[in-house]
Amino acid sequence: MPFHVRTIDPAETAAWFESVMTAFLDRSDAAAIAAEVVPLWDYRRVWAAFEGDTIVGTTRSWATELTVPGAVQLPGSAIAGVTVRPIHRRQGILSRLMTTELDAARDRGDAVAMLYASEYPIYGRFGFGPAVPTATWTVSAADALLPVSAPPGIITFEPPSIATRDEVRRIFHAARARQPGEIWRREFTWDQDLGLRTTAWGPTWKGFVALHRDPTWAPDGYVRYHVDDKWEQRQPRNVLQVDELHALSDEAYADLWRFLAQMDLVATVRAERRSPAERLPWLLTNARAAQMSESGDGMWLRLLDVPRALEARSYDRTASLVLDVVEGVVESPTRLLLEARPMGRPASRLRARRTSPCPCPRSRPPTWAARGCAMPSWCTARTSTAPARSPRPMPCSALRTCPGAPPASRARRRSGRTALPDCP
Repeated sequence: MPFHVRTIDPAETAAWFESVMTAFLDRSDAAAIAAEVVPLWDYRRVWAAFEGDTIVGTTRSWATELTVPGAVQLPGSAIAGVTVRPIHRRQGILSRLMTTELDAARDRGDAVAMLYASEYPIYGRFGFGPAVPTATWTVSAADALLPVSAPPGIITFEPPSIATRDEVRRIFHAARARQPGEIWRREFTWDQDLGLRTTAWGPTWKGFVALHRDPTWAPDGYVRYHVDDKWEQRQPRNVLQVDELHALSDEAYADLWRFLAQMDLVATVRAERRSPAERLPWLLTNARAAQMSESGDGMWLRLLDVPRALEARSYDRTASLVLDVVEGVVESPTRLLLEARPMGRPASRLRARRTSPCPCPRSRPPTWAARGCAMPSWCTARTSTAPARSPRPMPCSALRTCPGAPPASRARRRSGRTALPDCP
């Protein structure tokens, strides 16, 4: 039976969640969840695939910002709830949903789209790739000693409240503005994170919030955590679960980890979704006390506006790079010359032009004429000095250079030219 894709009406939210739960093997109260989210969601961004009147596929998104190197924020689309009912797989439903959402995101002016992939192989074909790695850090509290090299700051417990929410939100936004890979959070998320808003989708958070204060008493870091109760042979072996930790200074970062590691009745400190490059082991006198596990892909990213995304960020050096950007059909890629600049230098620039729609064959030069393509002059020069033995034939691809030619970026540097290479 054919299907069609459209945005849903708020009255269809419960049915939308029923489809999501079927795909995610979950069984929650769809009606209660729907009543909770209807006032919060932007229904211009909630999509469903319908077979008749039945929802058989879902996806949704919300507006956010992504911090990229150089402390620049790019507008983006955070995608979630991507599902297809098990008996409707392999019918093109997922492709239609993702294409519809990504097209809408471009129309809204988003530079990037982002998501967390439940399974690795799904999203590469839609142009997504792993962008922000993640890891879990486990610290043995008994073996973790963080030396104090300066007078430590002050740690204060704060009750979950509106005032506490506003303070930790301020610290987070200051921290995310300087941390590549962090994203903006929706306002109602803060209420859920601090247990100020109950939710029908999962338990209400119950934990602790501690602020770090600098010598002027100004808050410059916080940690939010809860504890998994565990006792063995009448001895405390509790596991402290770090829900999030953000600091605006090195001192605040070290003091907060020291505070957690020295907690009474705690045997293990565990922090999920942290960076694999966490500085924590370097702060310990015994680096083996901190063990990293579950390291892998975290957030996946899709560039929707390639020039905007690559020009906005900074790079670690000055360099030039030629890129072929393929969008959909391979026959007509866009060639970009990226002139990268480090932070503090003039902004990076991109120059672009559409390449020839004729594929570049990996075969003998006469094939160019046979296909009606004009061989660029510098490619002709290269083939005259190329070895007599032609390369092994390969599938024709617009992303490959012509026979005997060096990669475009090397050719440009060798010739000293600043123009884009001629070879499509």
